[in-house]
Amino acid sequence: MANIVPDSFKQELFTAVHNFSTVAGNTFKLALYTTVTGFSASTTNYITTNETSGTGYSASGTTLVNSTVTVAQNVSFISFNNATFSTATLTASCCLIYNTTQSSKAVVVLDFGGSKTSTNGDFTIQFPTANSTSAVLRIS
Repeated sequence: MANIVPDSFKQELFTAVHNFSTVAGNTFKLALYTTVTGFSASTTNYITTNETSGTGYSASGTTLVNSTVTVAQNVSFISFNNATFSTATLTASCCLIYNTTQSSKAVVVLDFGGSKTSTNGDFTIQFPTANSTSAVLRIS
């Protein structure tokens, strides 16, 4: 399966639900899951079904730090700083980024392409470079 941008998120962009500003913007979190099964374009909110558990991971995930919203080459984009779960023993195959300020509304499901495991080490979600061709969220 590939990454999923929920239809609800697309609609909510046009009704100004999500604020990615680094100044007084919304709070976004990243939750880990053992399987991408259960997610689809109709996903609307954070869910607990199949959420990862293990040492170094707390239910509902971790708060993300977003970078500046930018436009370059006719593409608007945002990315986040890498998220690290320290001294973690866990397995995850995808993650959900969601907006905690707005009733835990789903933003994007990122498929890792298979199970990734950490045993008493850092489990890091490394986001791509924030630019018009690589950023994790782009609108062109």
